[in-house]
Amino acid sequence: MRKMTDTSMSAPMAAALTSAVLIASDGTSISAGHLPHEGDLCLVVAHGFTGQWRSERVEKVIRVLSRSAGVVVIDMRGHGESGGVTTIGHKEIQDVSAAVGWARELGYRYVVTVGFSMGGAVVLRQAAFPEGESDHVDAVIAVSAPAFWHYRGTKIMRRMHAVVASKAGRTFMRTRGTRIDSQGWPDPMPAAPVEAISLYPHLPVLIVHGDIDRYFPLEHPRALHAAAVAGGNENVQLWEIPGFGHAESAIDDETLEQIVDWAREQMTRVEG
Repeated sequence: MRKMTDTSMSAPMAAALTSAVLIASDGTSISAGHLPHEGDLCLVVAHGFTGQWRSERVEKVIRVLSRSAGVVVIDMRGHGESGGVTTIGHKEIQDVSAAVGWARELGYRYVVTVGFSMGGAVVLRQAAFPEGESDHVDAVIAVSAPAFWHYRGTKIMRRMHAVVASKAGRTFMRTRGTRIDSQGWPDPMPAAPVEAISLYPHLPVLIVHGDIDRYFPLEHPRALHAAAVAGGNENVQLWEIPGFGHAESAIDDETLEQIVDWAREQMTRVEG
């Protein structure tokens, strides 16, 4: 049984969203929502670890982004009402690919992924490994994303790794609505975000990070930016935001508005 503890989305927002069940390429069911916009840009939002799209913290993101673009949101596998178990960044690229494909089916000309924390790692990787023509993206935005796998350089990340690695920790997280894969990752490991970001020098990329992030310090966004530049990307930007903590819970409306403005600017350049 799945225990849903973070379904704090307001009734008006829940009513405005059209919900759907998508199927990832490996057959995993993915809960999704869509808030339409009359324009031709859709932002596909990927939440952080333990998140889900019906939560209050994701609603804030939807509310601001939807002022200027269509928004597709998902529960990544192992979270919320989606099936499967979370692999914490590995197989979740299939979930984002399904969401991008849905955005294309909905008729949007431009699709930009926006990922937070774990979701940031996922969108950086998904852009490098699309499954077909329909899930190619037009730009990538990663907020509070890790550059490296298995990072334990902060107290909170050491604690998180201990939870994920133990049966008791995974059992506890299941009661909180997050179901974690107990099988571990393949050997060799999948490409880390810092490796994947160098594989698409043609795509606009925005990296947003706070200078007081307790999870991933500034070495992560700086490493991502350096890798993109080394890979030949001349349209990658790094925004280091003073006073910004971590991911959806800490981001303010002004930064979200600047993010969607950046996305629209990239699409304007494509049209030009």
